[in-house]
Amino acid sequence: MKRFLKVLVLLLALTGVVAGTVFWYMRRNEVPTASFRLAQVKRGDLAAEISATGTVEPEEVVDVGAQVAGQIKTFGTDKNGKPIDYGSAVEAGTVLAHIDDSLYAADVAQTAAALAQAQANLQQAQANLGQLQAKLNEAARDWDRAQKLGPGDALAQTSYDAYQAGYETAKANLAVGEATVVQTKAAVMQADAALKRAQQNLGYCTIVSPVRGVIIDRRVNIGQTVVSSLNAPSLFLIAKDLRRMEVWVSVNEADIGSISPGQLVTFTVDARPGQTFSGKVAKVRLNATMTQNVVTYTVVVATDNSSGRLLPYLTANVQFEVARHTDVLVVPNAALRWTPRPEEIAPEFRQAALPSGTVVAEKSGRPAQPAAEHGRGRTGVLWTRDGDYVRPVRVRTGLNDGTMTEAEGKDLKEGLEVVVGEEVPEATGVGTSTNPFTPQFRRTKESSQGQR
Repeated sequence: MKRFLKVLVLLLALTGVVAGTVFWYMRRNEVPTASFRLAQVKRGDLAAEISATGTVEPEEVVDVGAQVAGQIKTFGTDKNGKPIDYGSAVEAGTVLAHIDDSLYAADVAQTAAALAQAQANLQQAQANLGQLQAKLNEAARDWDRAQKLGPGDALAQTSYDAYQAGYETAKANLAVGEATVVQTKAAVMQADAALKRAQQNLGYCTIVSPVRGVIIDRRVNIGQTVVSSLNAPSLFLIAKDLRRMEVWVSVNEADIGSISPGQLVTFTVDARPGQTFSGKVAKVRLNATMTQNVVTYTVVVATDNSSGRLLPYLTANVQFEVARHTDVLVVPNAALRWTPRPEEIAPEFRQAALPSGTVVAEKSGRPAQPAAEHGRGRTGVLWTRDGDYVRPVRVRTGLNDGTMTEAEGKDLKEGLEVVVGEEVPEATGVGTSTNPFTPQFRRTKESSQGQR
């Protein structure tokens, strides 16, 4: 009897050891239960926007060039008496620079002398014309007397013919004199035009500002030679009014249909962190450009710069407001993308949540669910806690700003907590094997999220 009791106690002890070992092993390899990350449904305003990048440009820019060639001798002065430079404020007519005018001054002197010579020739031709007119008058009187006498005893035939020839010659000489006067008058006009041209070129040696504005670019230095051939060289770039600026934005062809003149725009620049500027679409330029098979259009946005905070050619990060809804229910986009595993769904909702033909992701075991598209009014599914499980909430989606999506549904209300993800707490020895040659795996937060 005592021997039997000893065997029974030994068997019970061995059974307890085996049961404890099995329990310890199962606990060691148990996958930790996931905890859901939740977010509340909120009520607020939502705006759908198109993002693009542009450049801040002056509203009107005047490119001042040179019409003559020569060396830059000096710069002019601004209204403060300082030499013209970057950022100088100028008025219309302000002297910007002087080009070496020695050659052009010589041309003026040469053409002025040619004009004086032509004018002297004209006076001489006019005097000769007077002499020829007098000779014609004398020949005409002699010829009249000869005609009255006629050829005979009083006037020989040779004398009669000589008076007639003298009259005809004087008449022809007068015509030659008149033509010479006309020719010298034309020469005077030609010399006068050449003088005016030379004087104009001499005037071009002084570069003046055609408008009131600010110098935003000076492209020459003293001593530099500018050459004017087919194209006028650019010397200065003047912005007429920096209180009005434009943003030239490159917009993809897929978004250009949502942009129209008068549309509200907000933008930021890296030079002014934390500040947001506003403007309106002024025009959509139709000359599209293609870069690497991507077609873009230039949209001009007008903005006020009375404060002077915007500088030319800053890079602007632009947001075009396409639509705005106020006082609507919004949910995080992550809530519409997340889907649970079948075992995480409350039993009474599993059949409805996973209809026949539903595709289940191969690795995570989650049913595939299309994300709600921007502004399309499609149906979506949110998931909310139901004890240790989750249950679906059917909604219809609206505007999407990239982070939050407008949603509405009969079971959706403000303050409802929806699942946006899950976290699996790390556990020592999770997924380990007693065999030291077996690869060891751990299911962590990162790995679980990567499967979704």
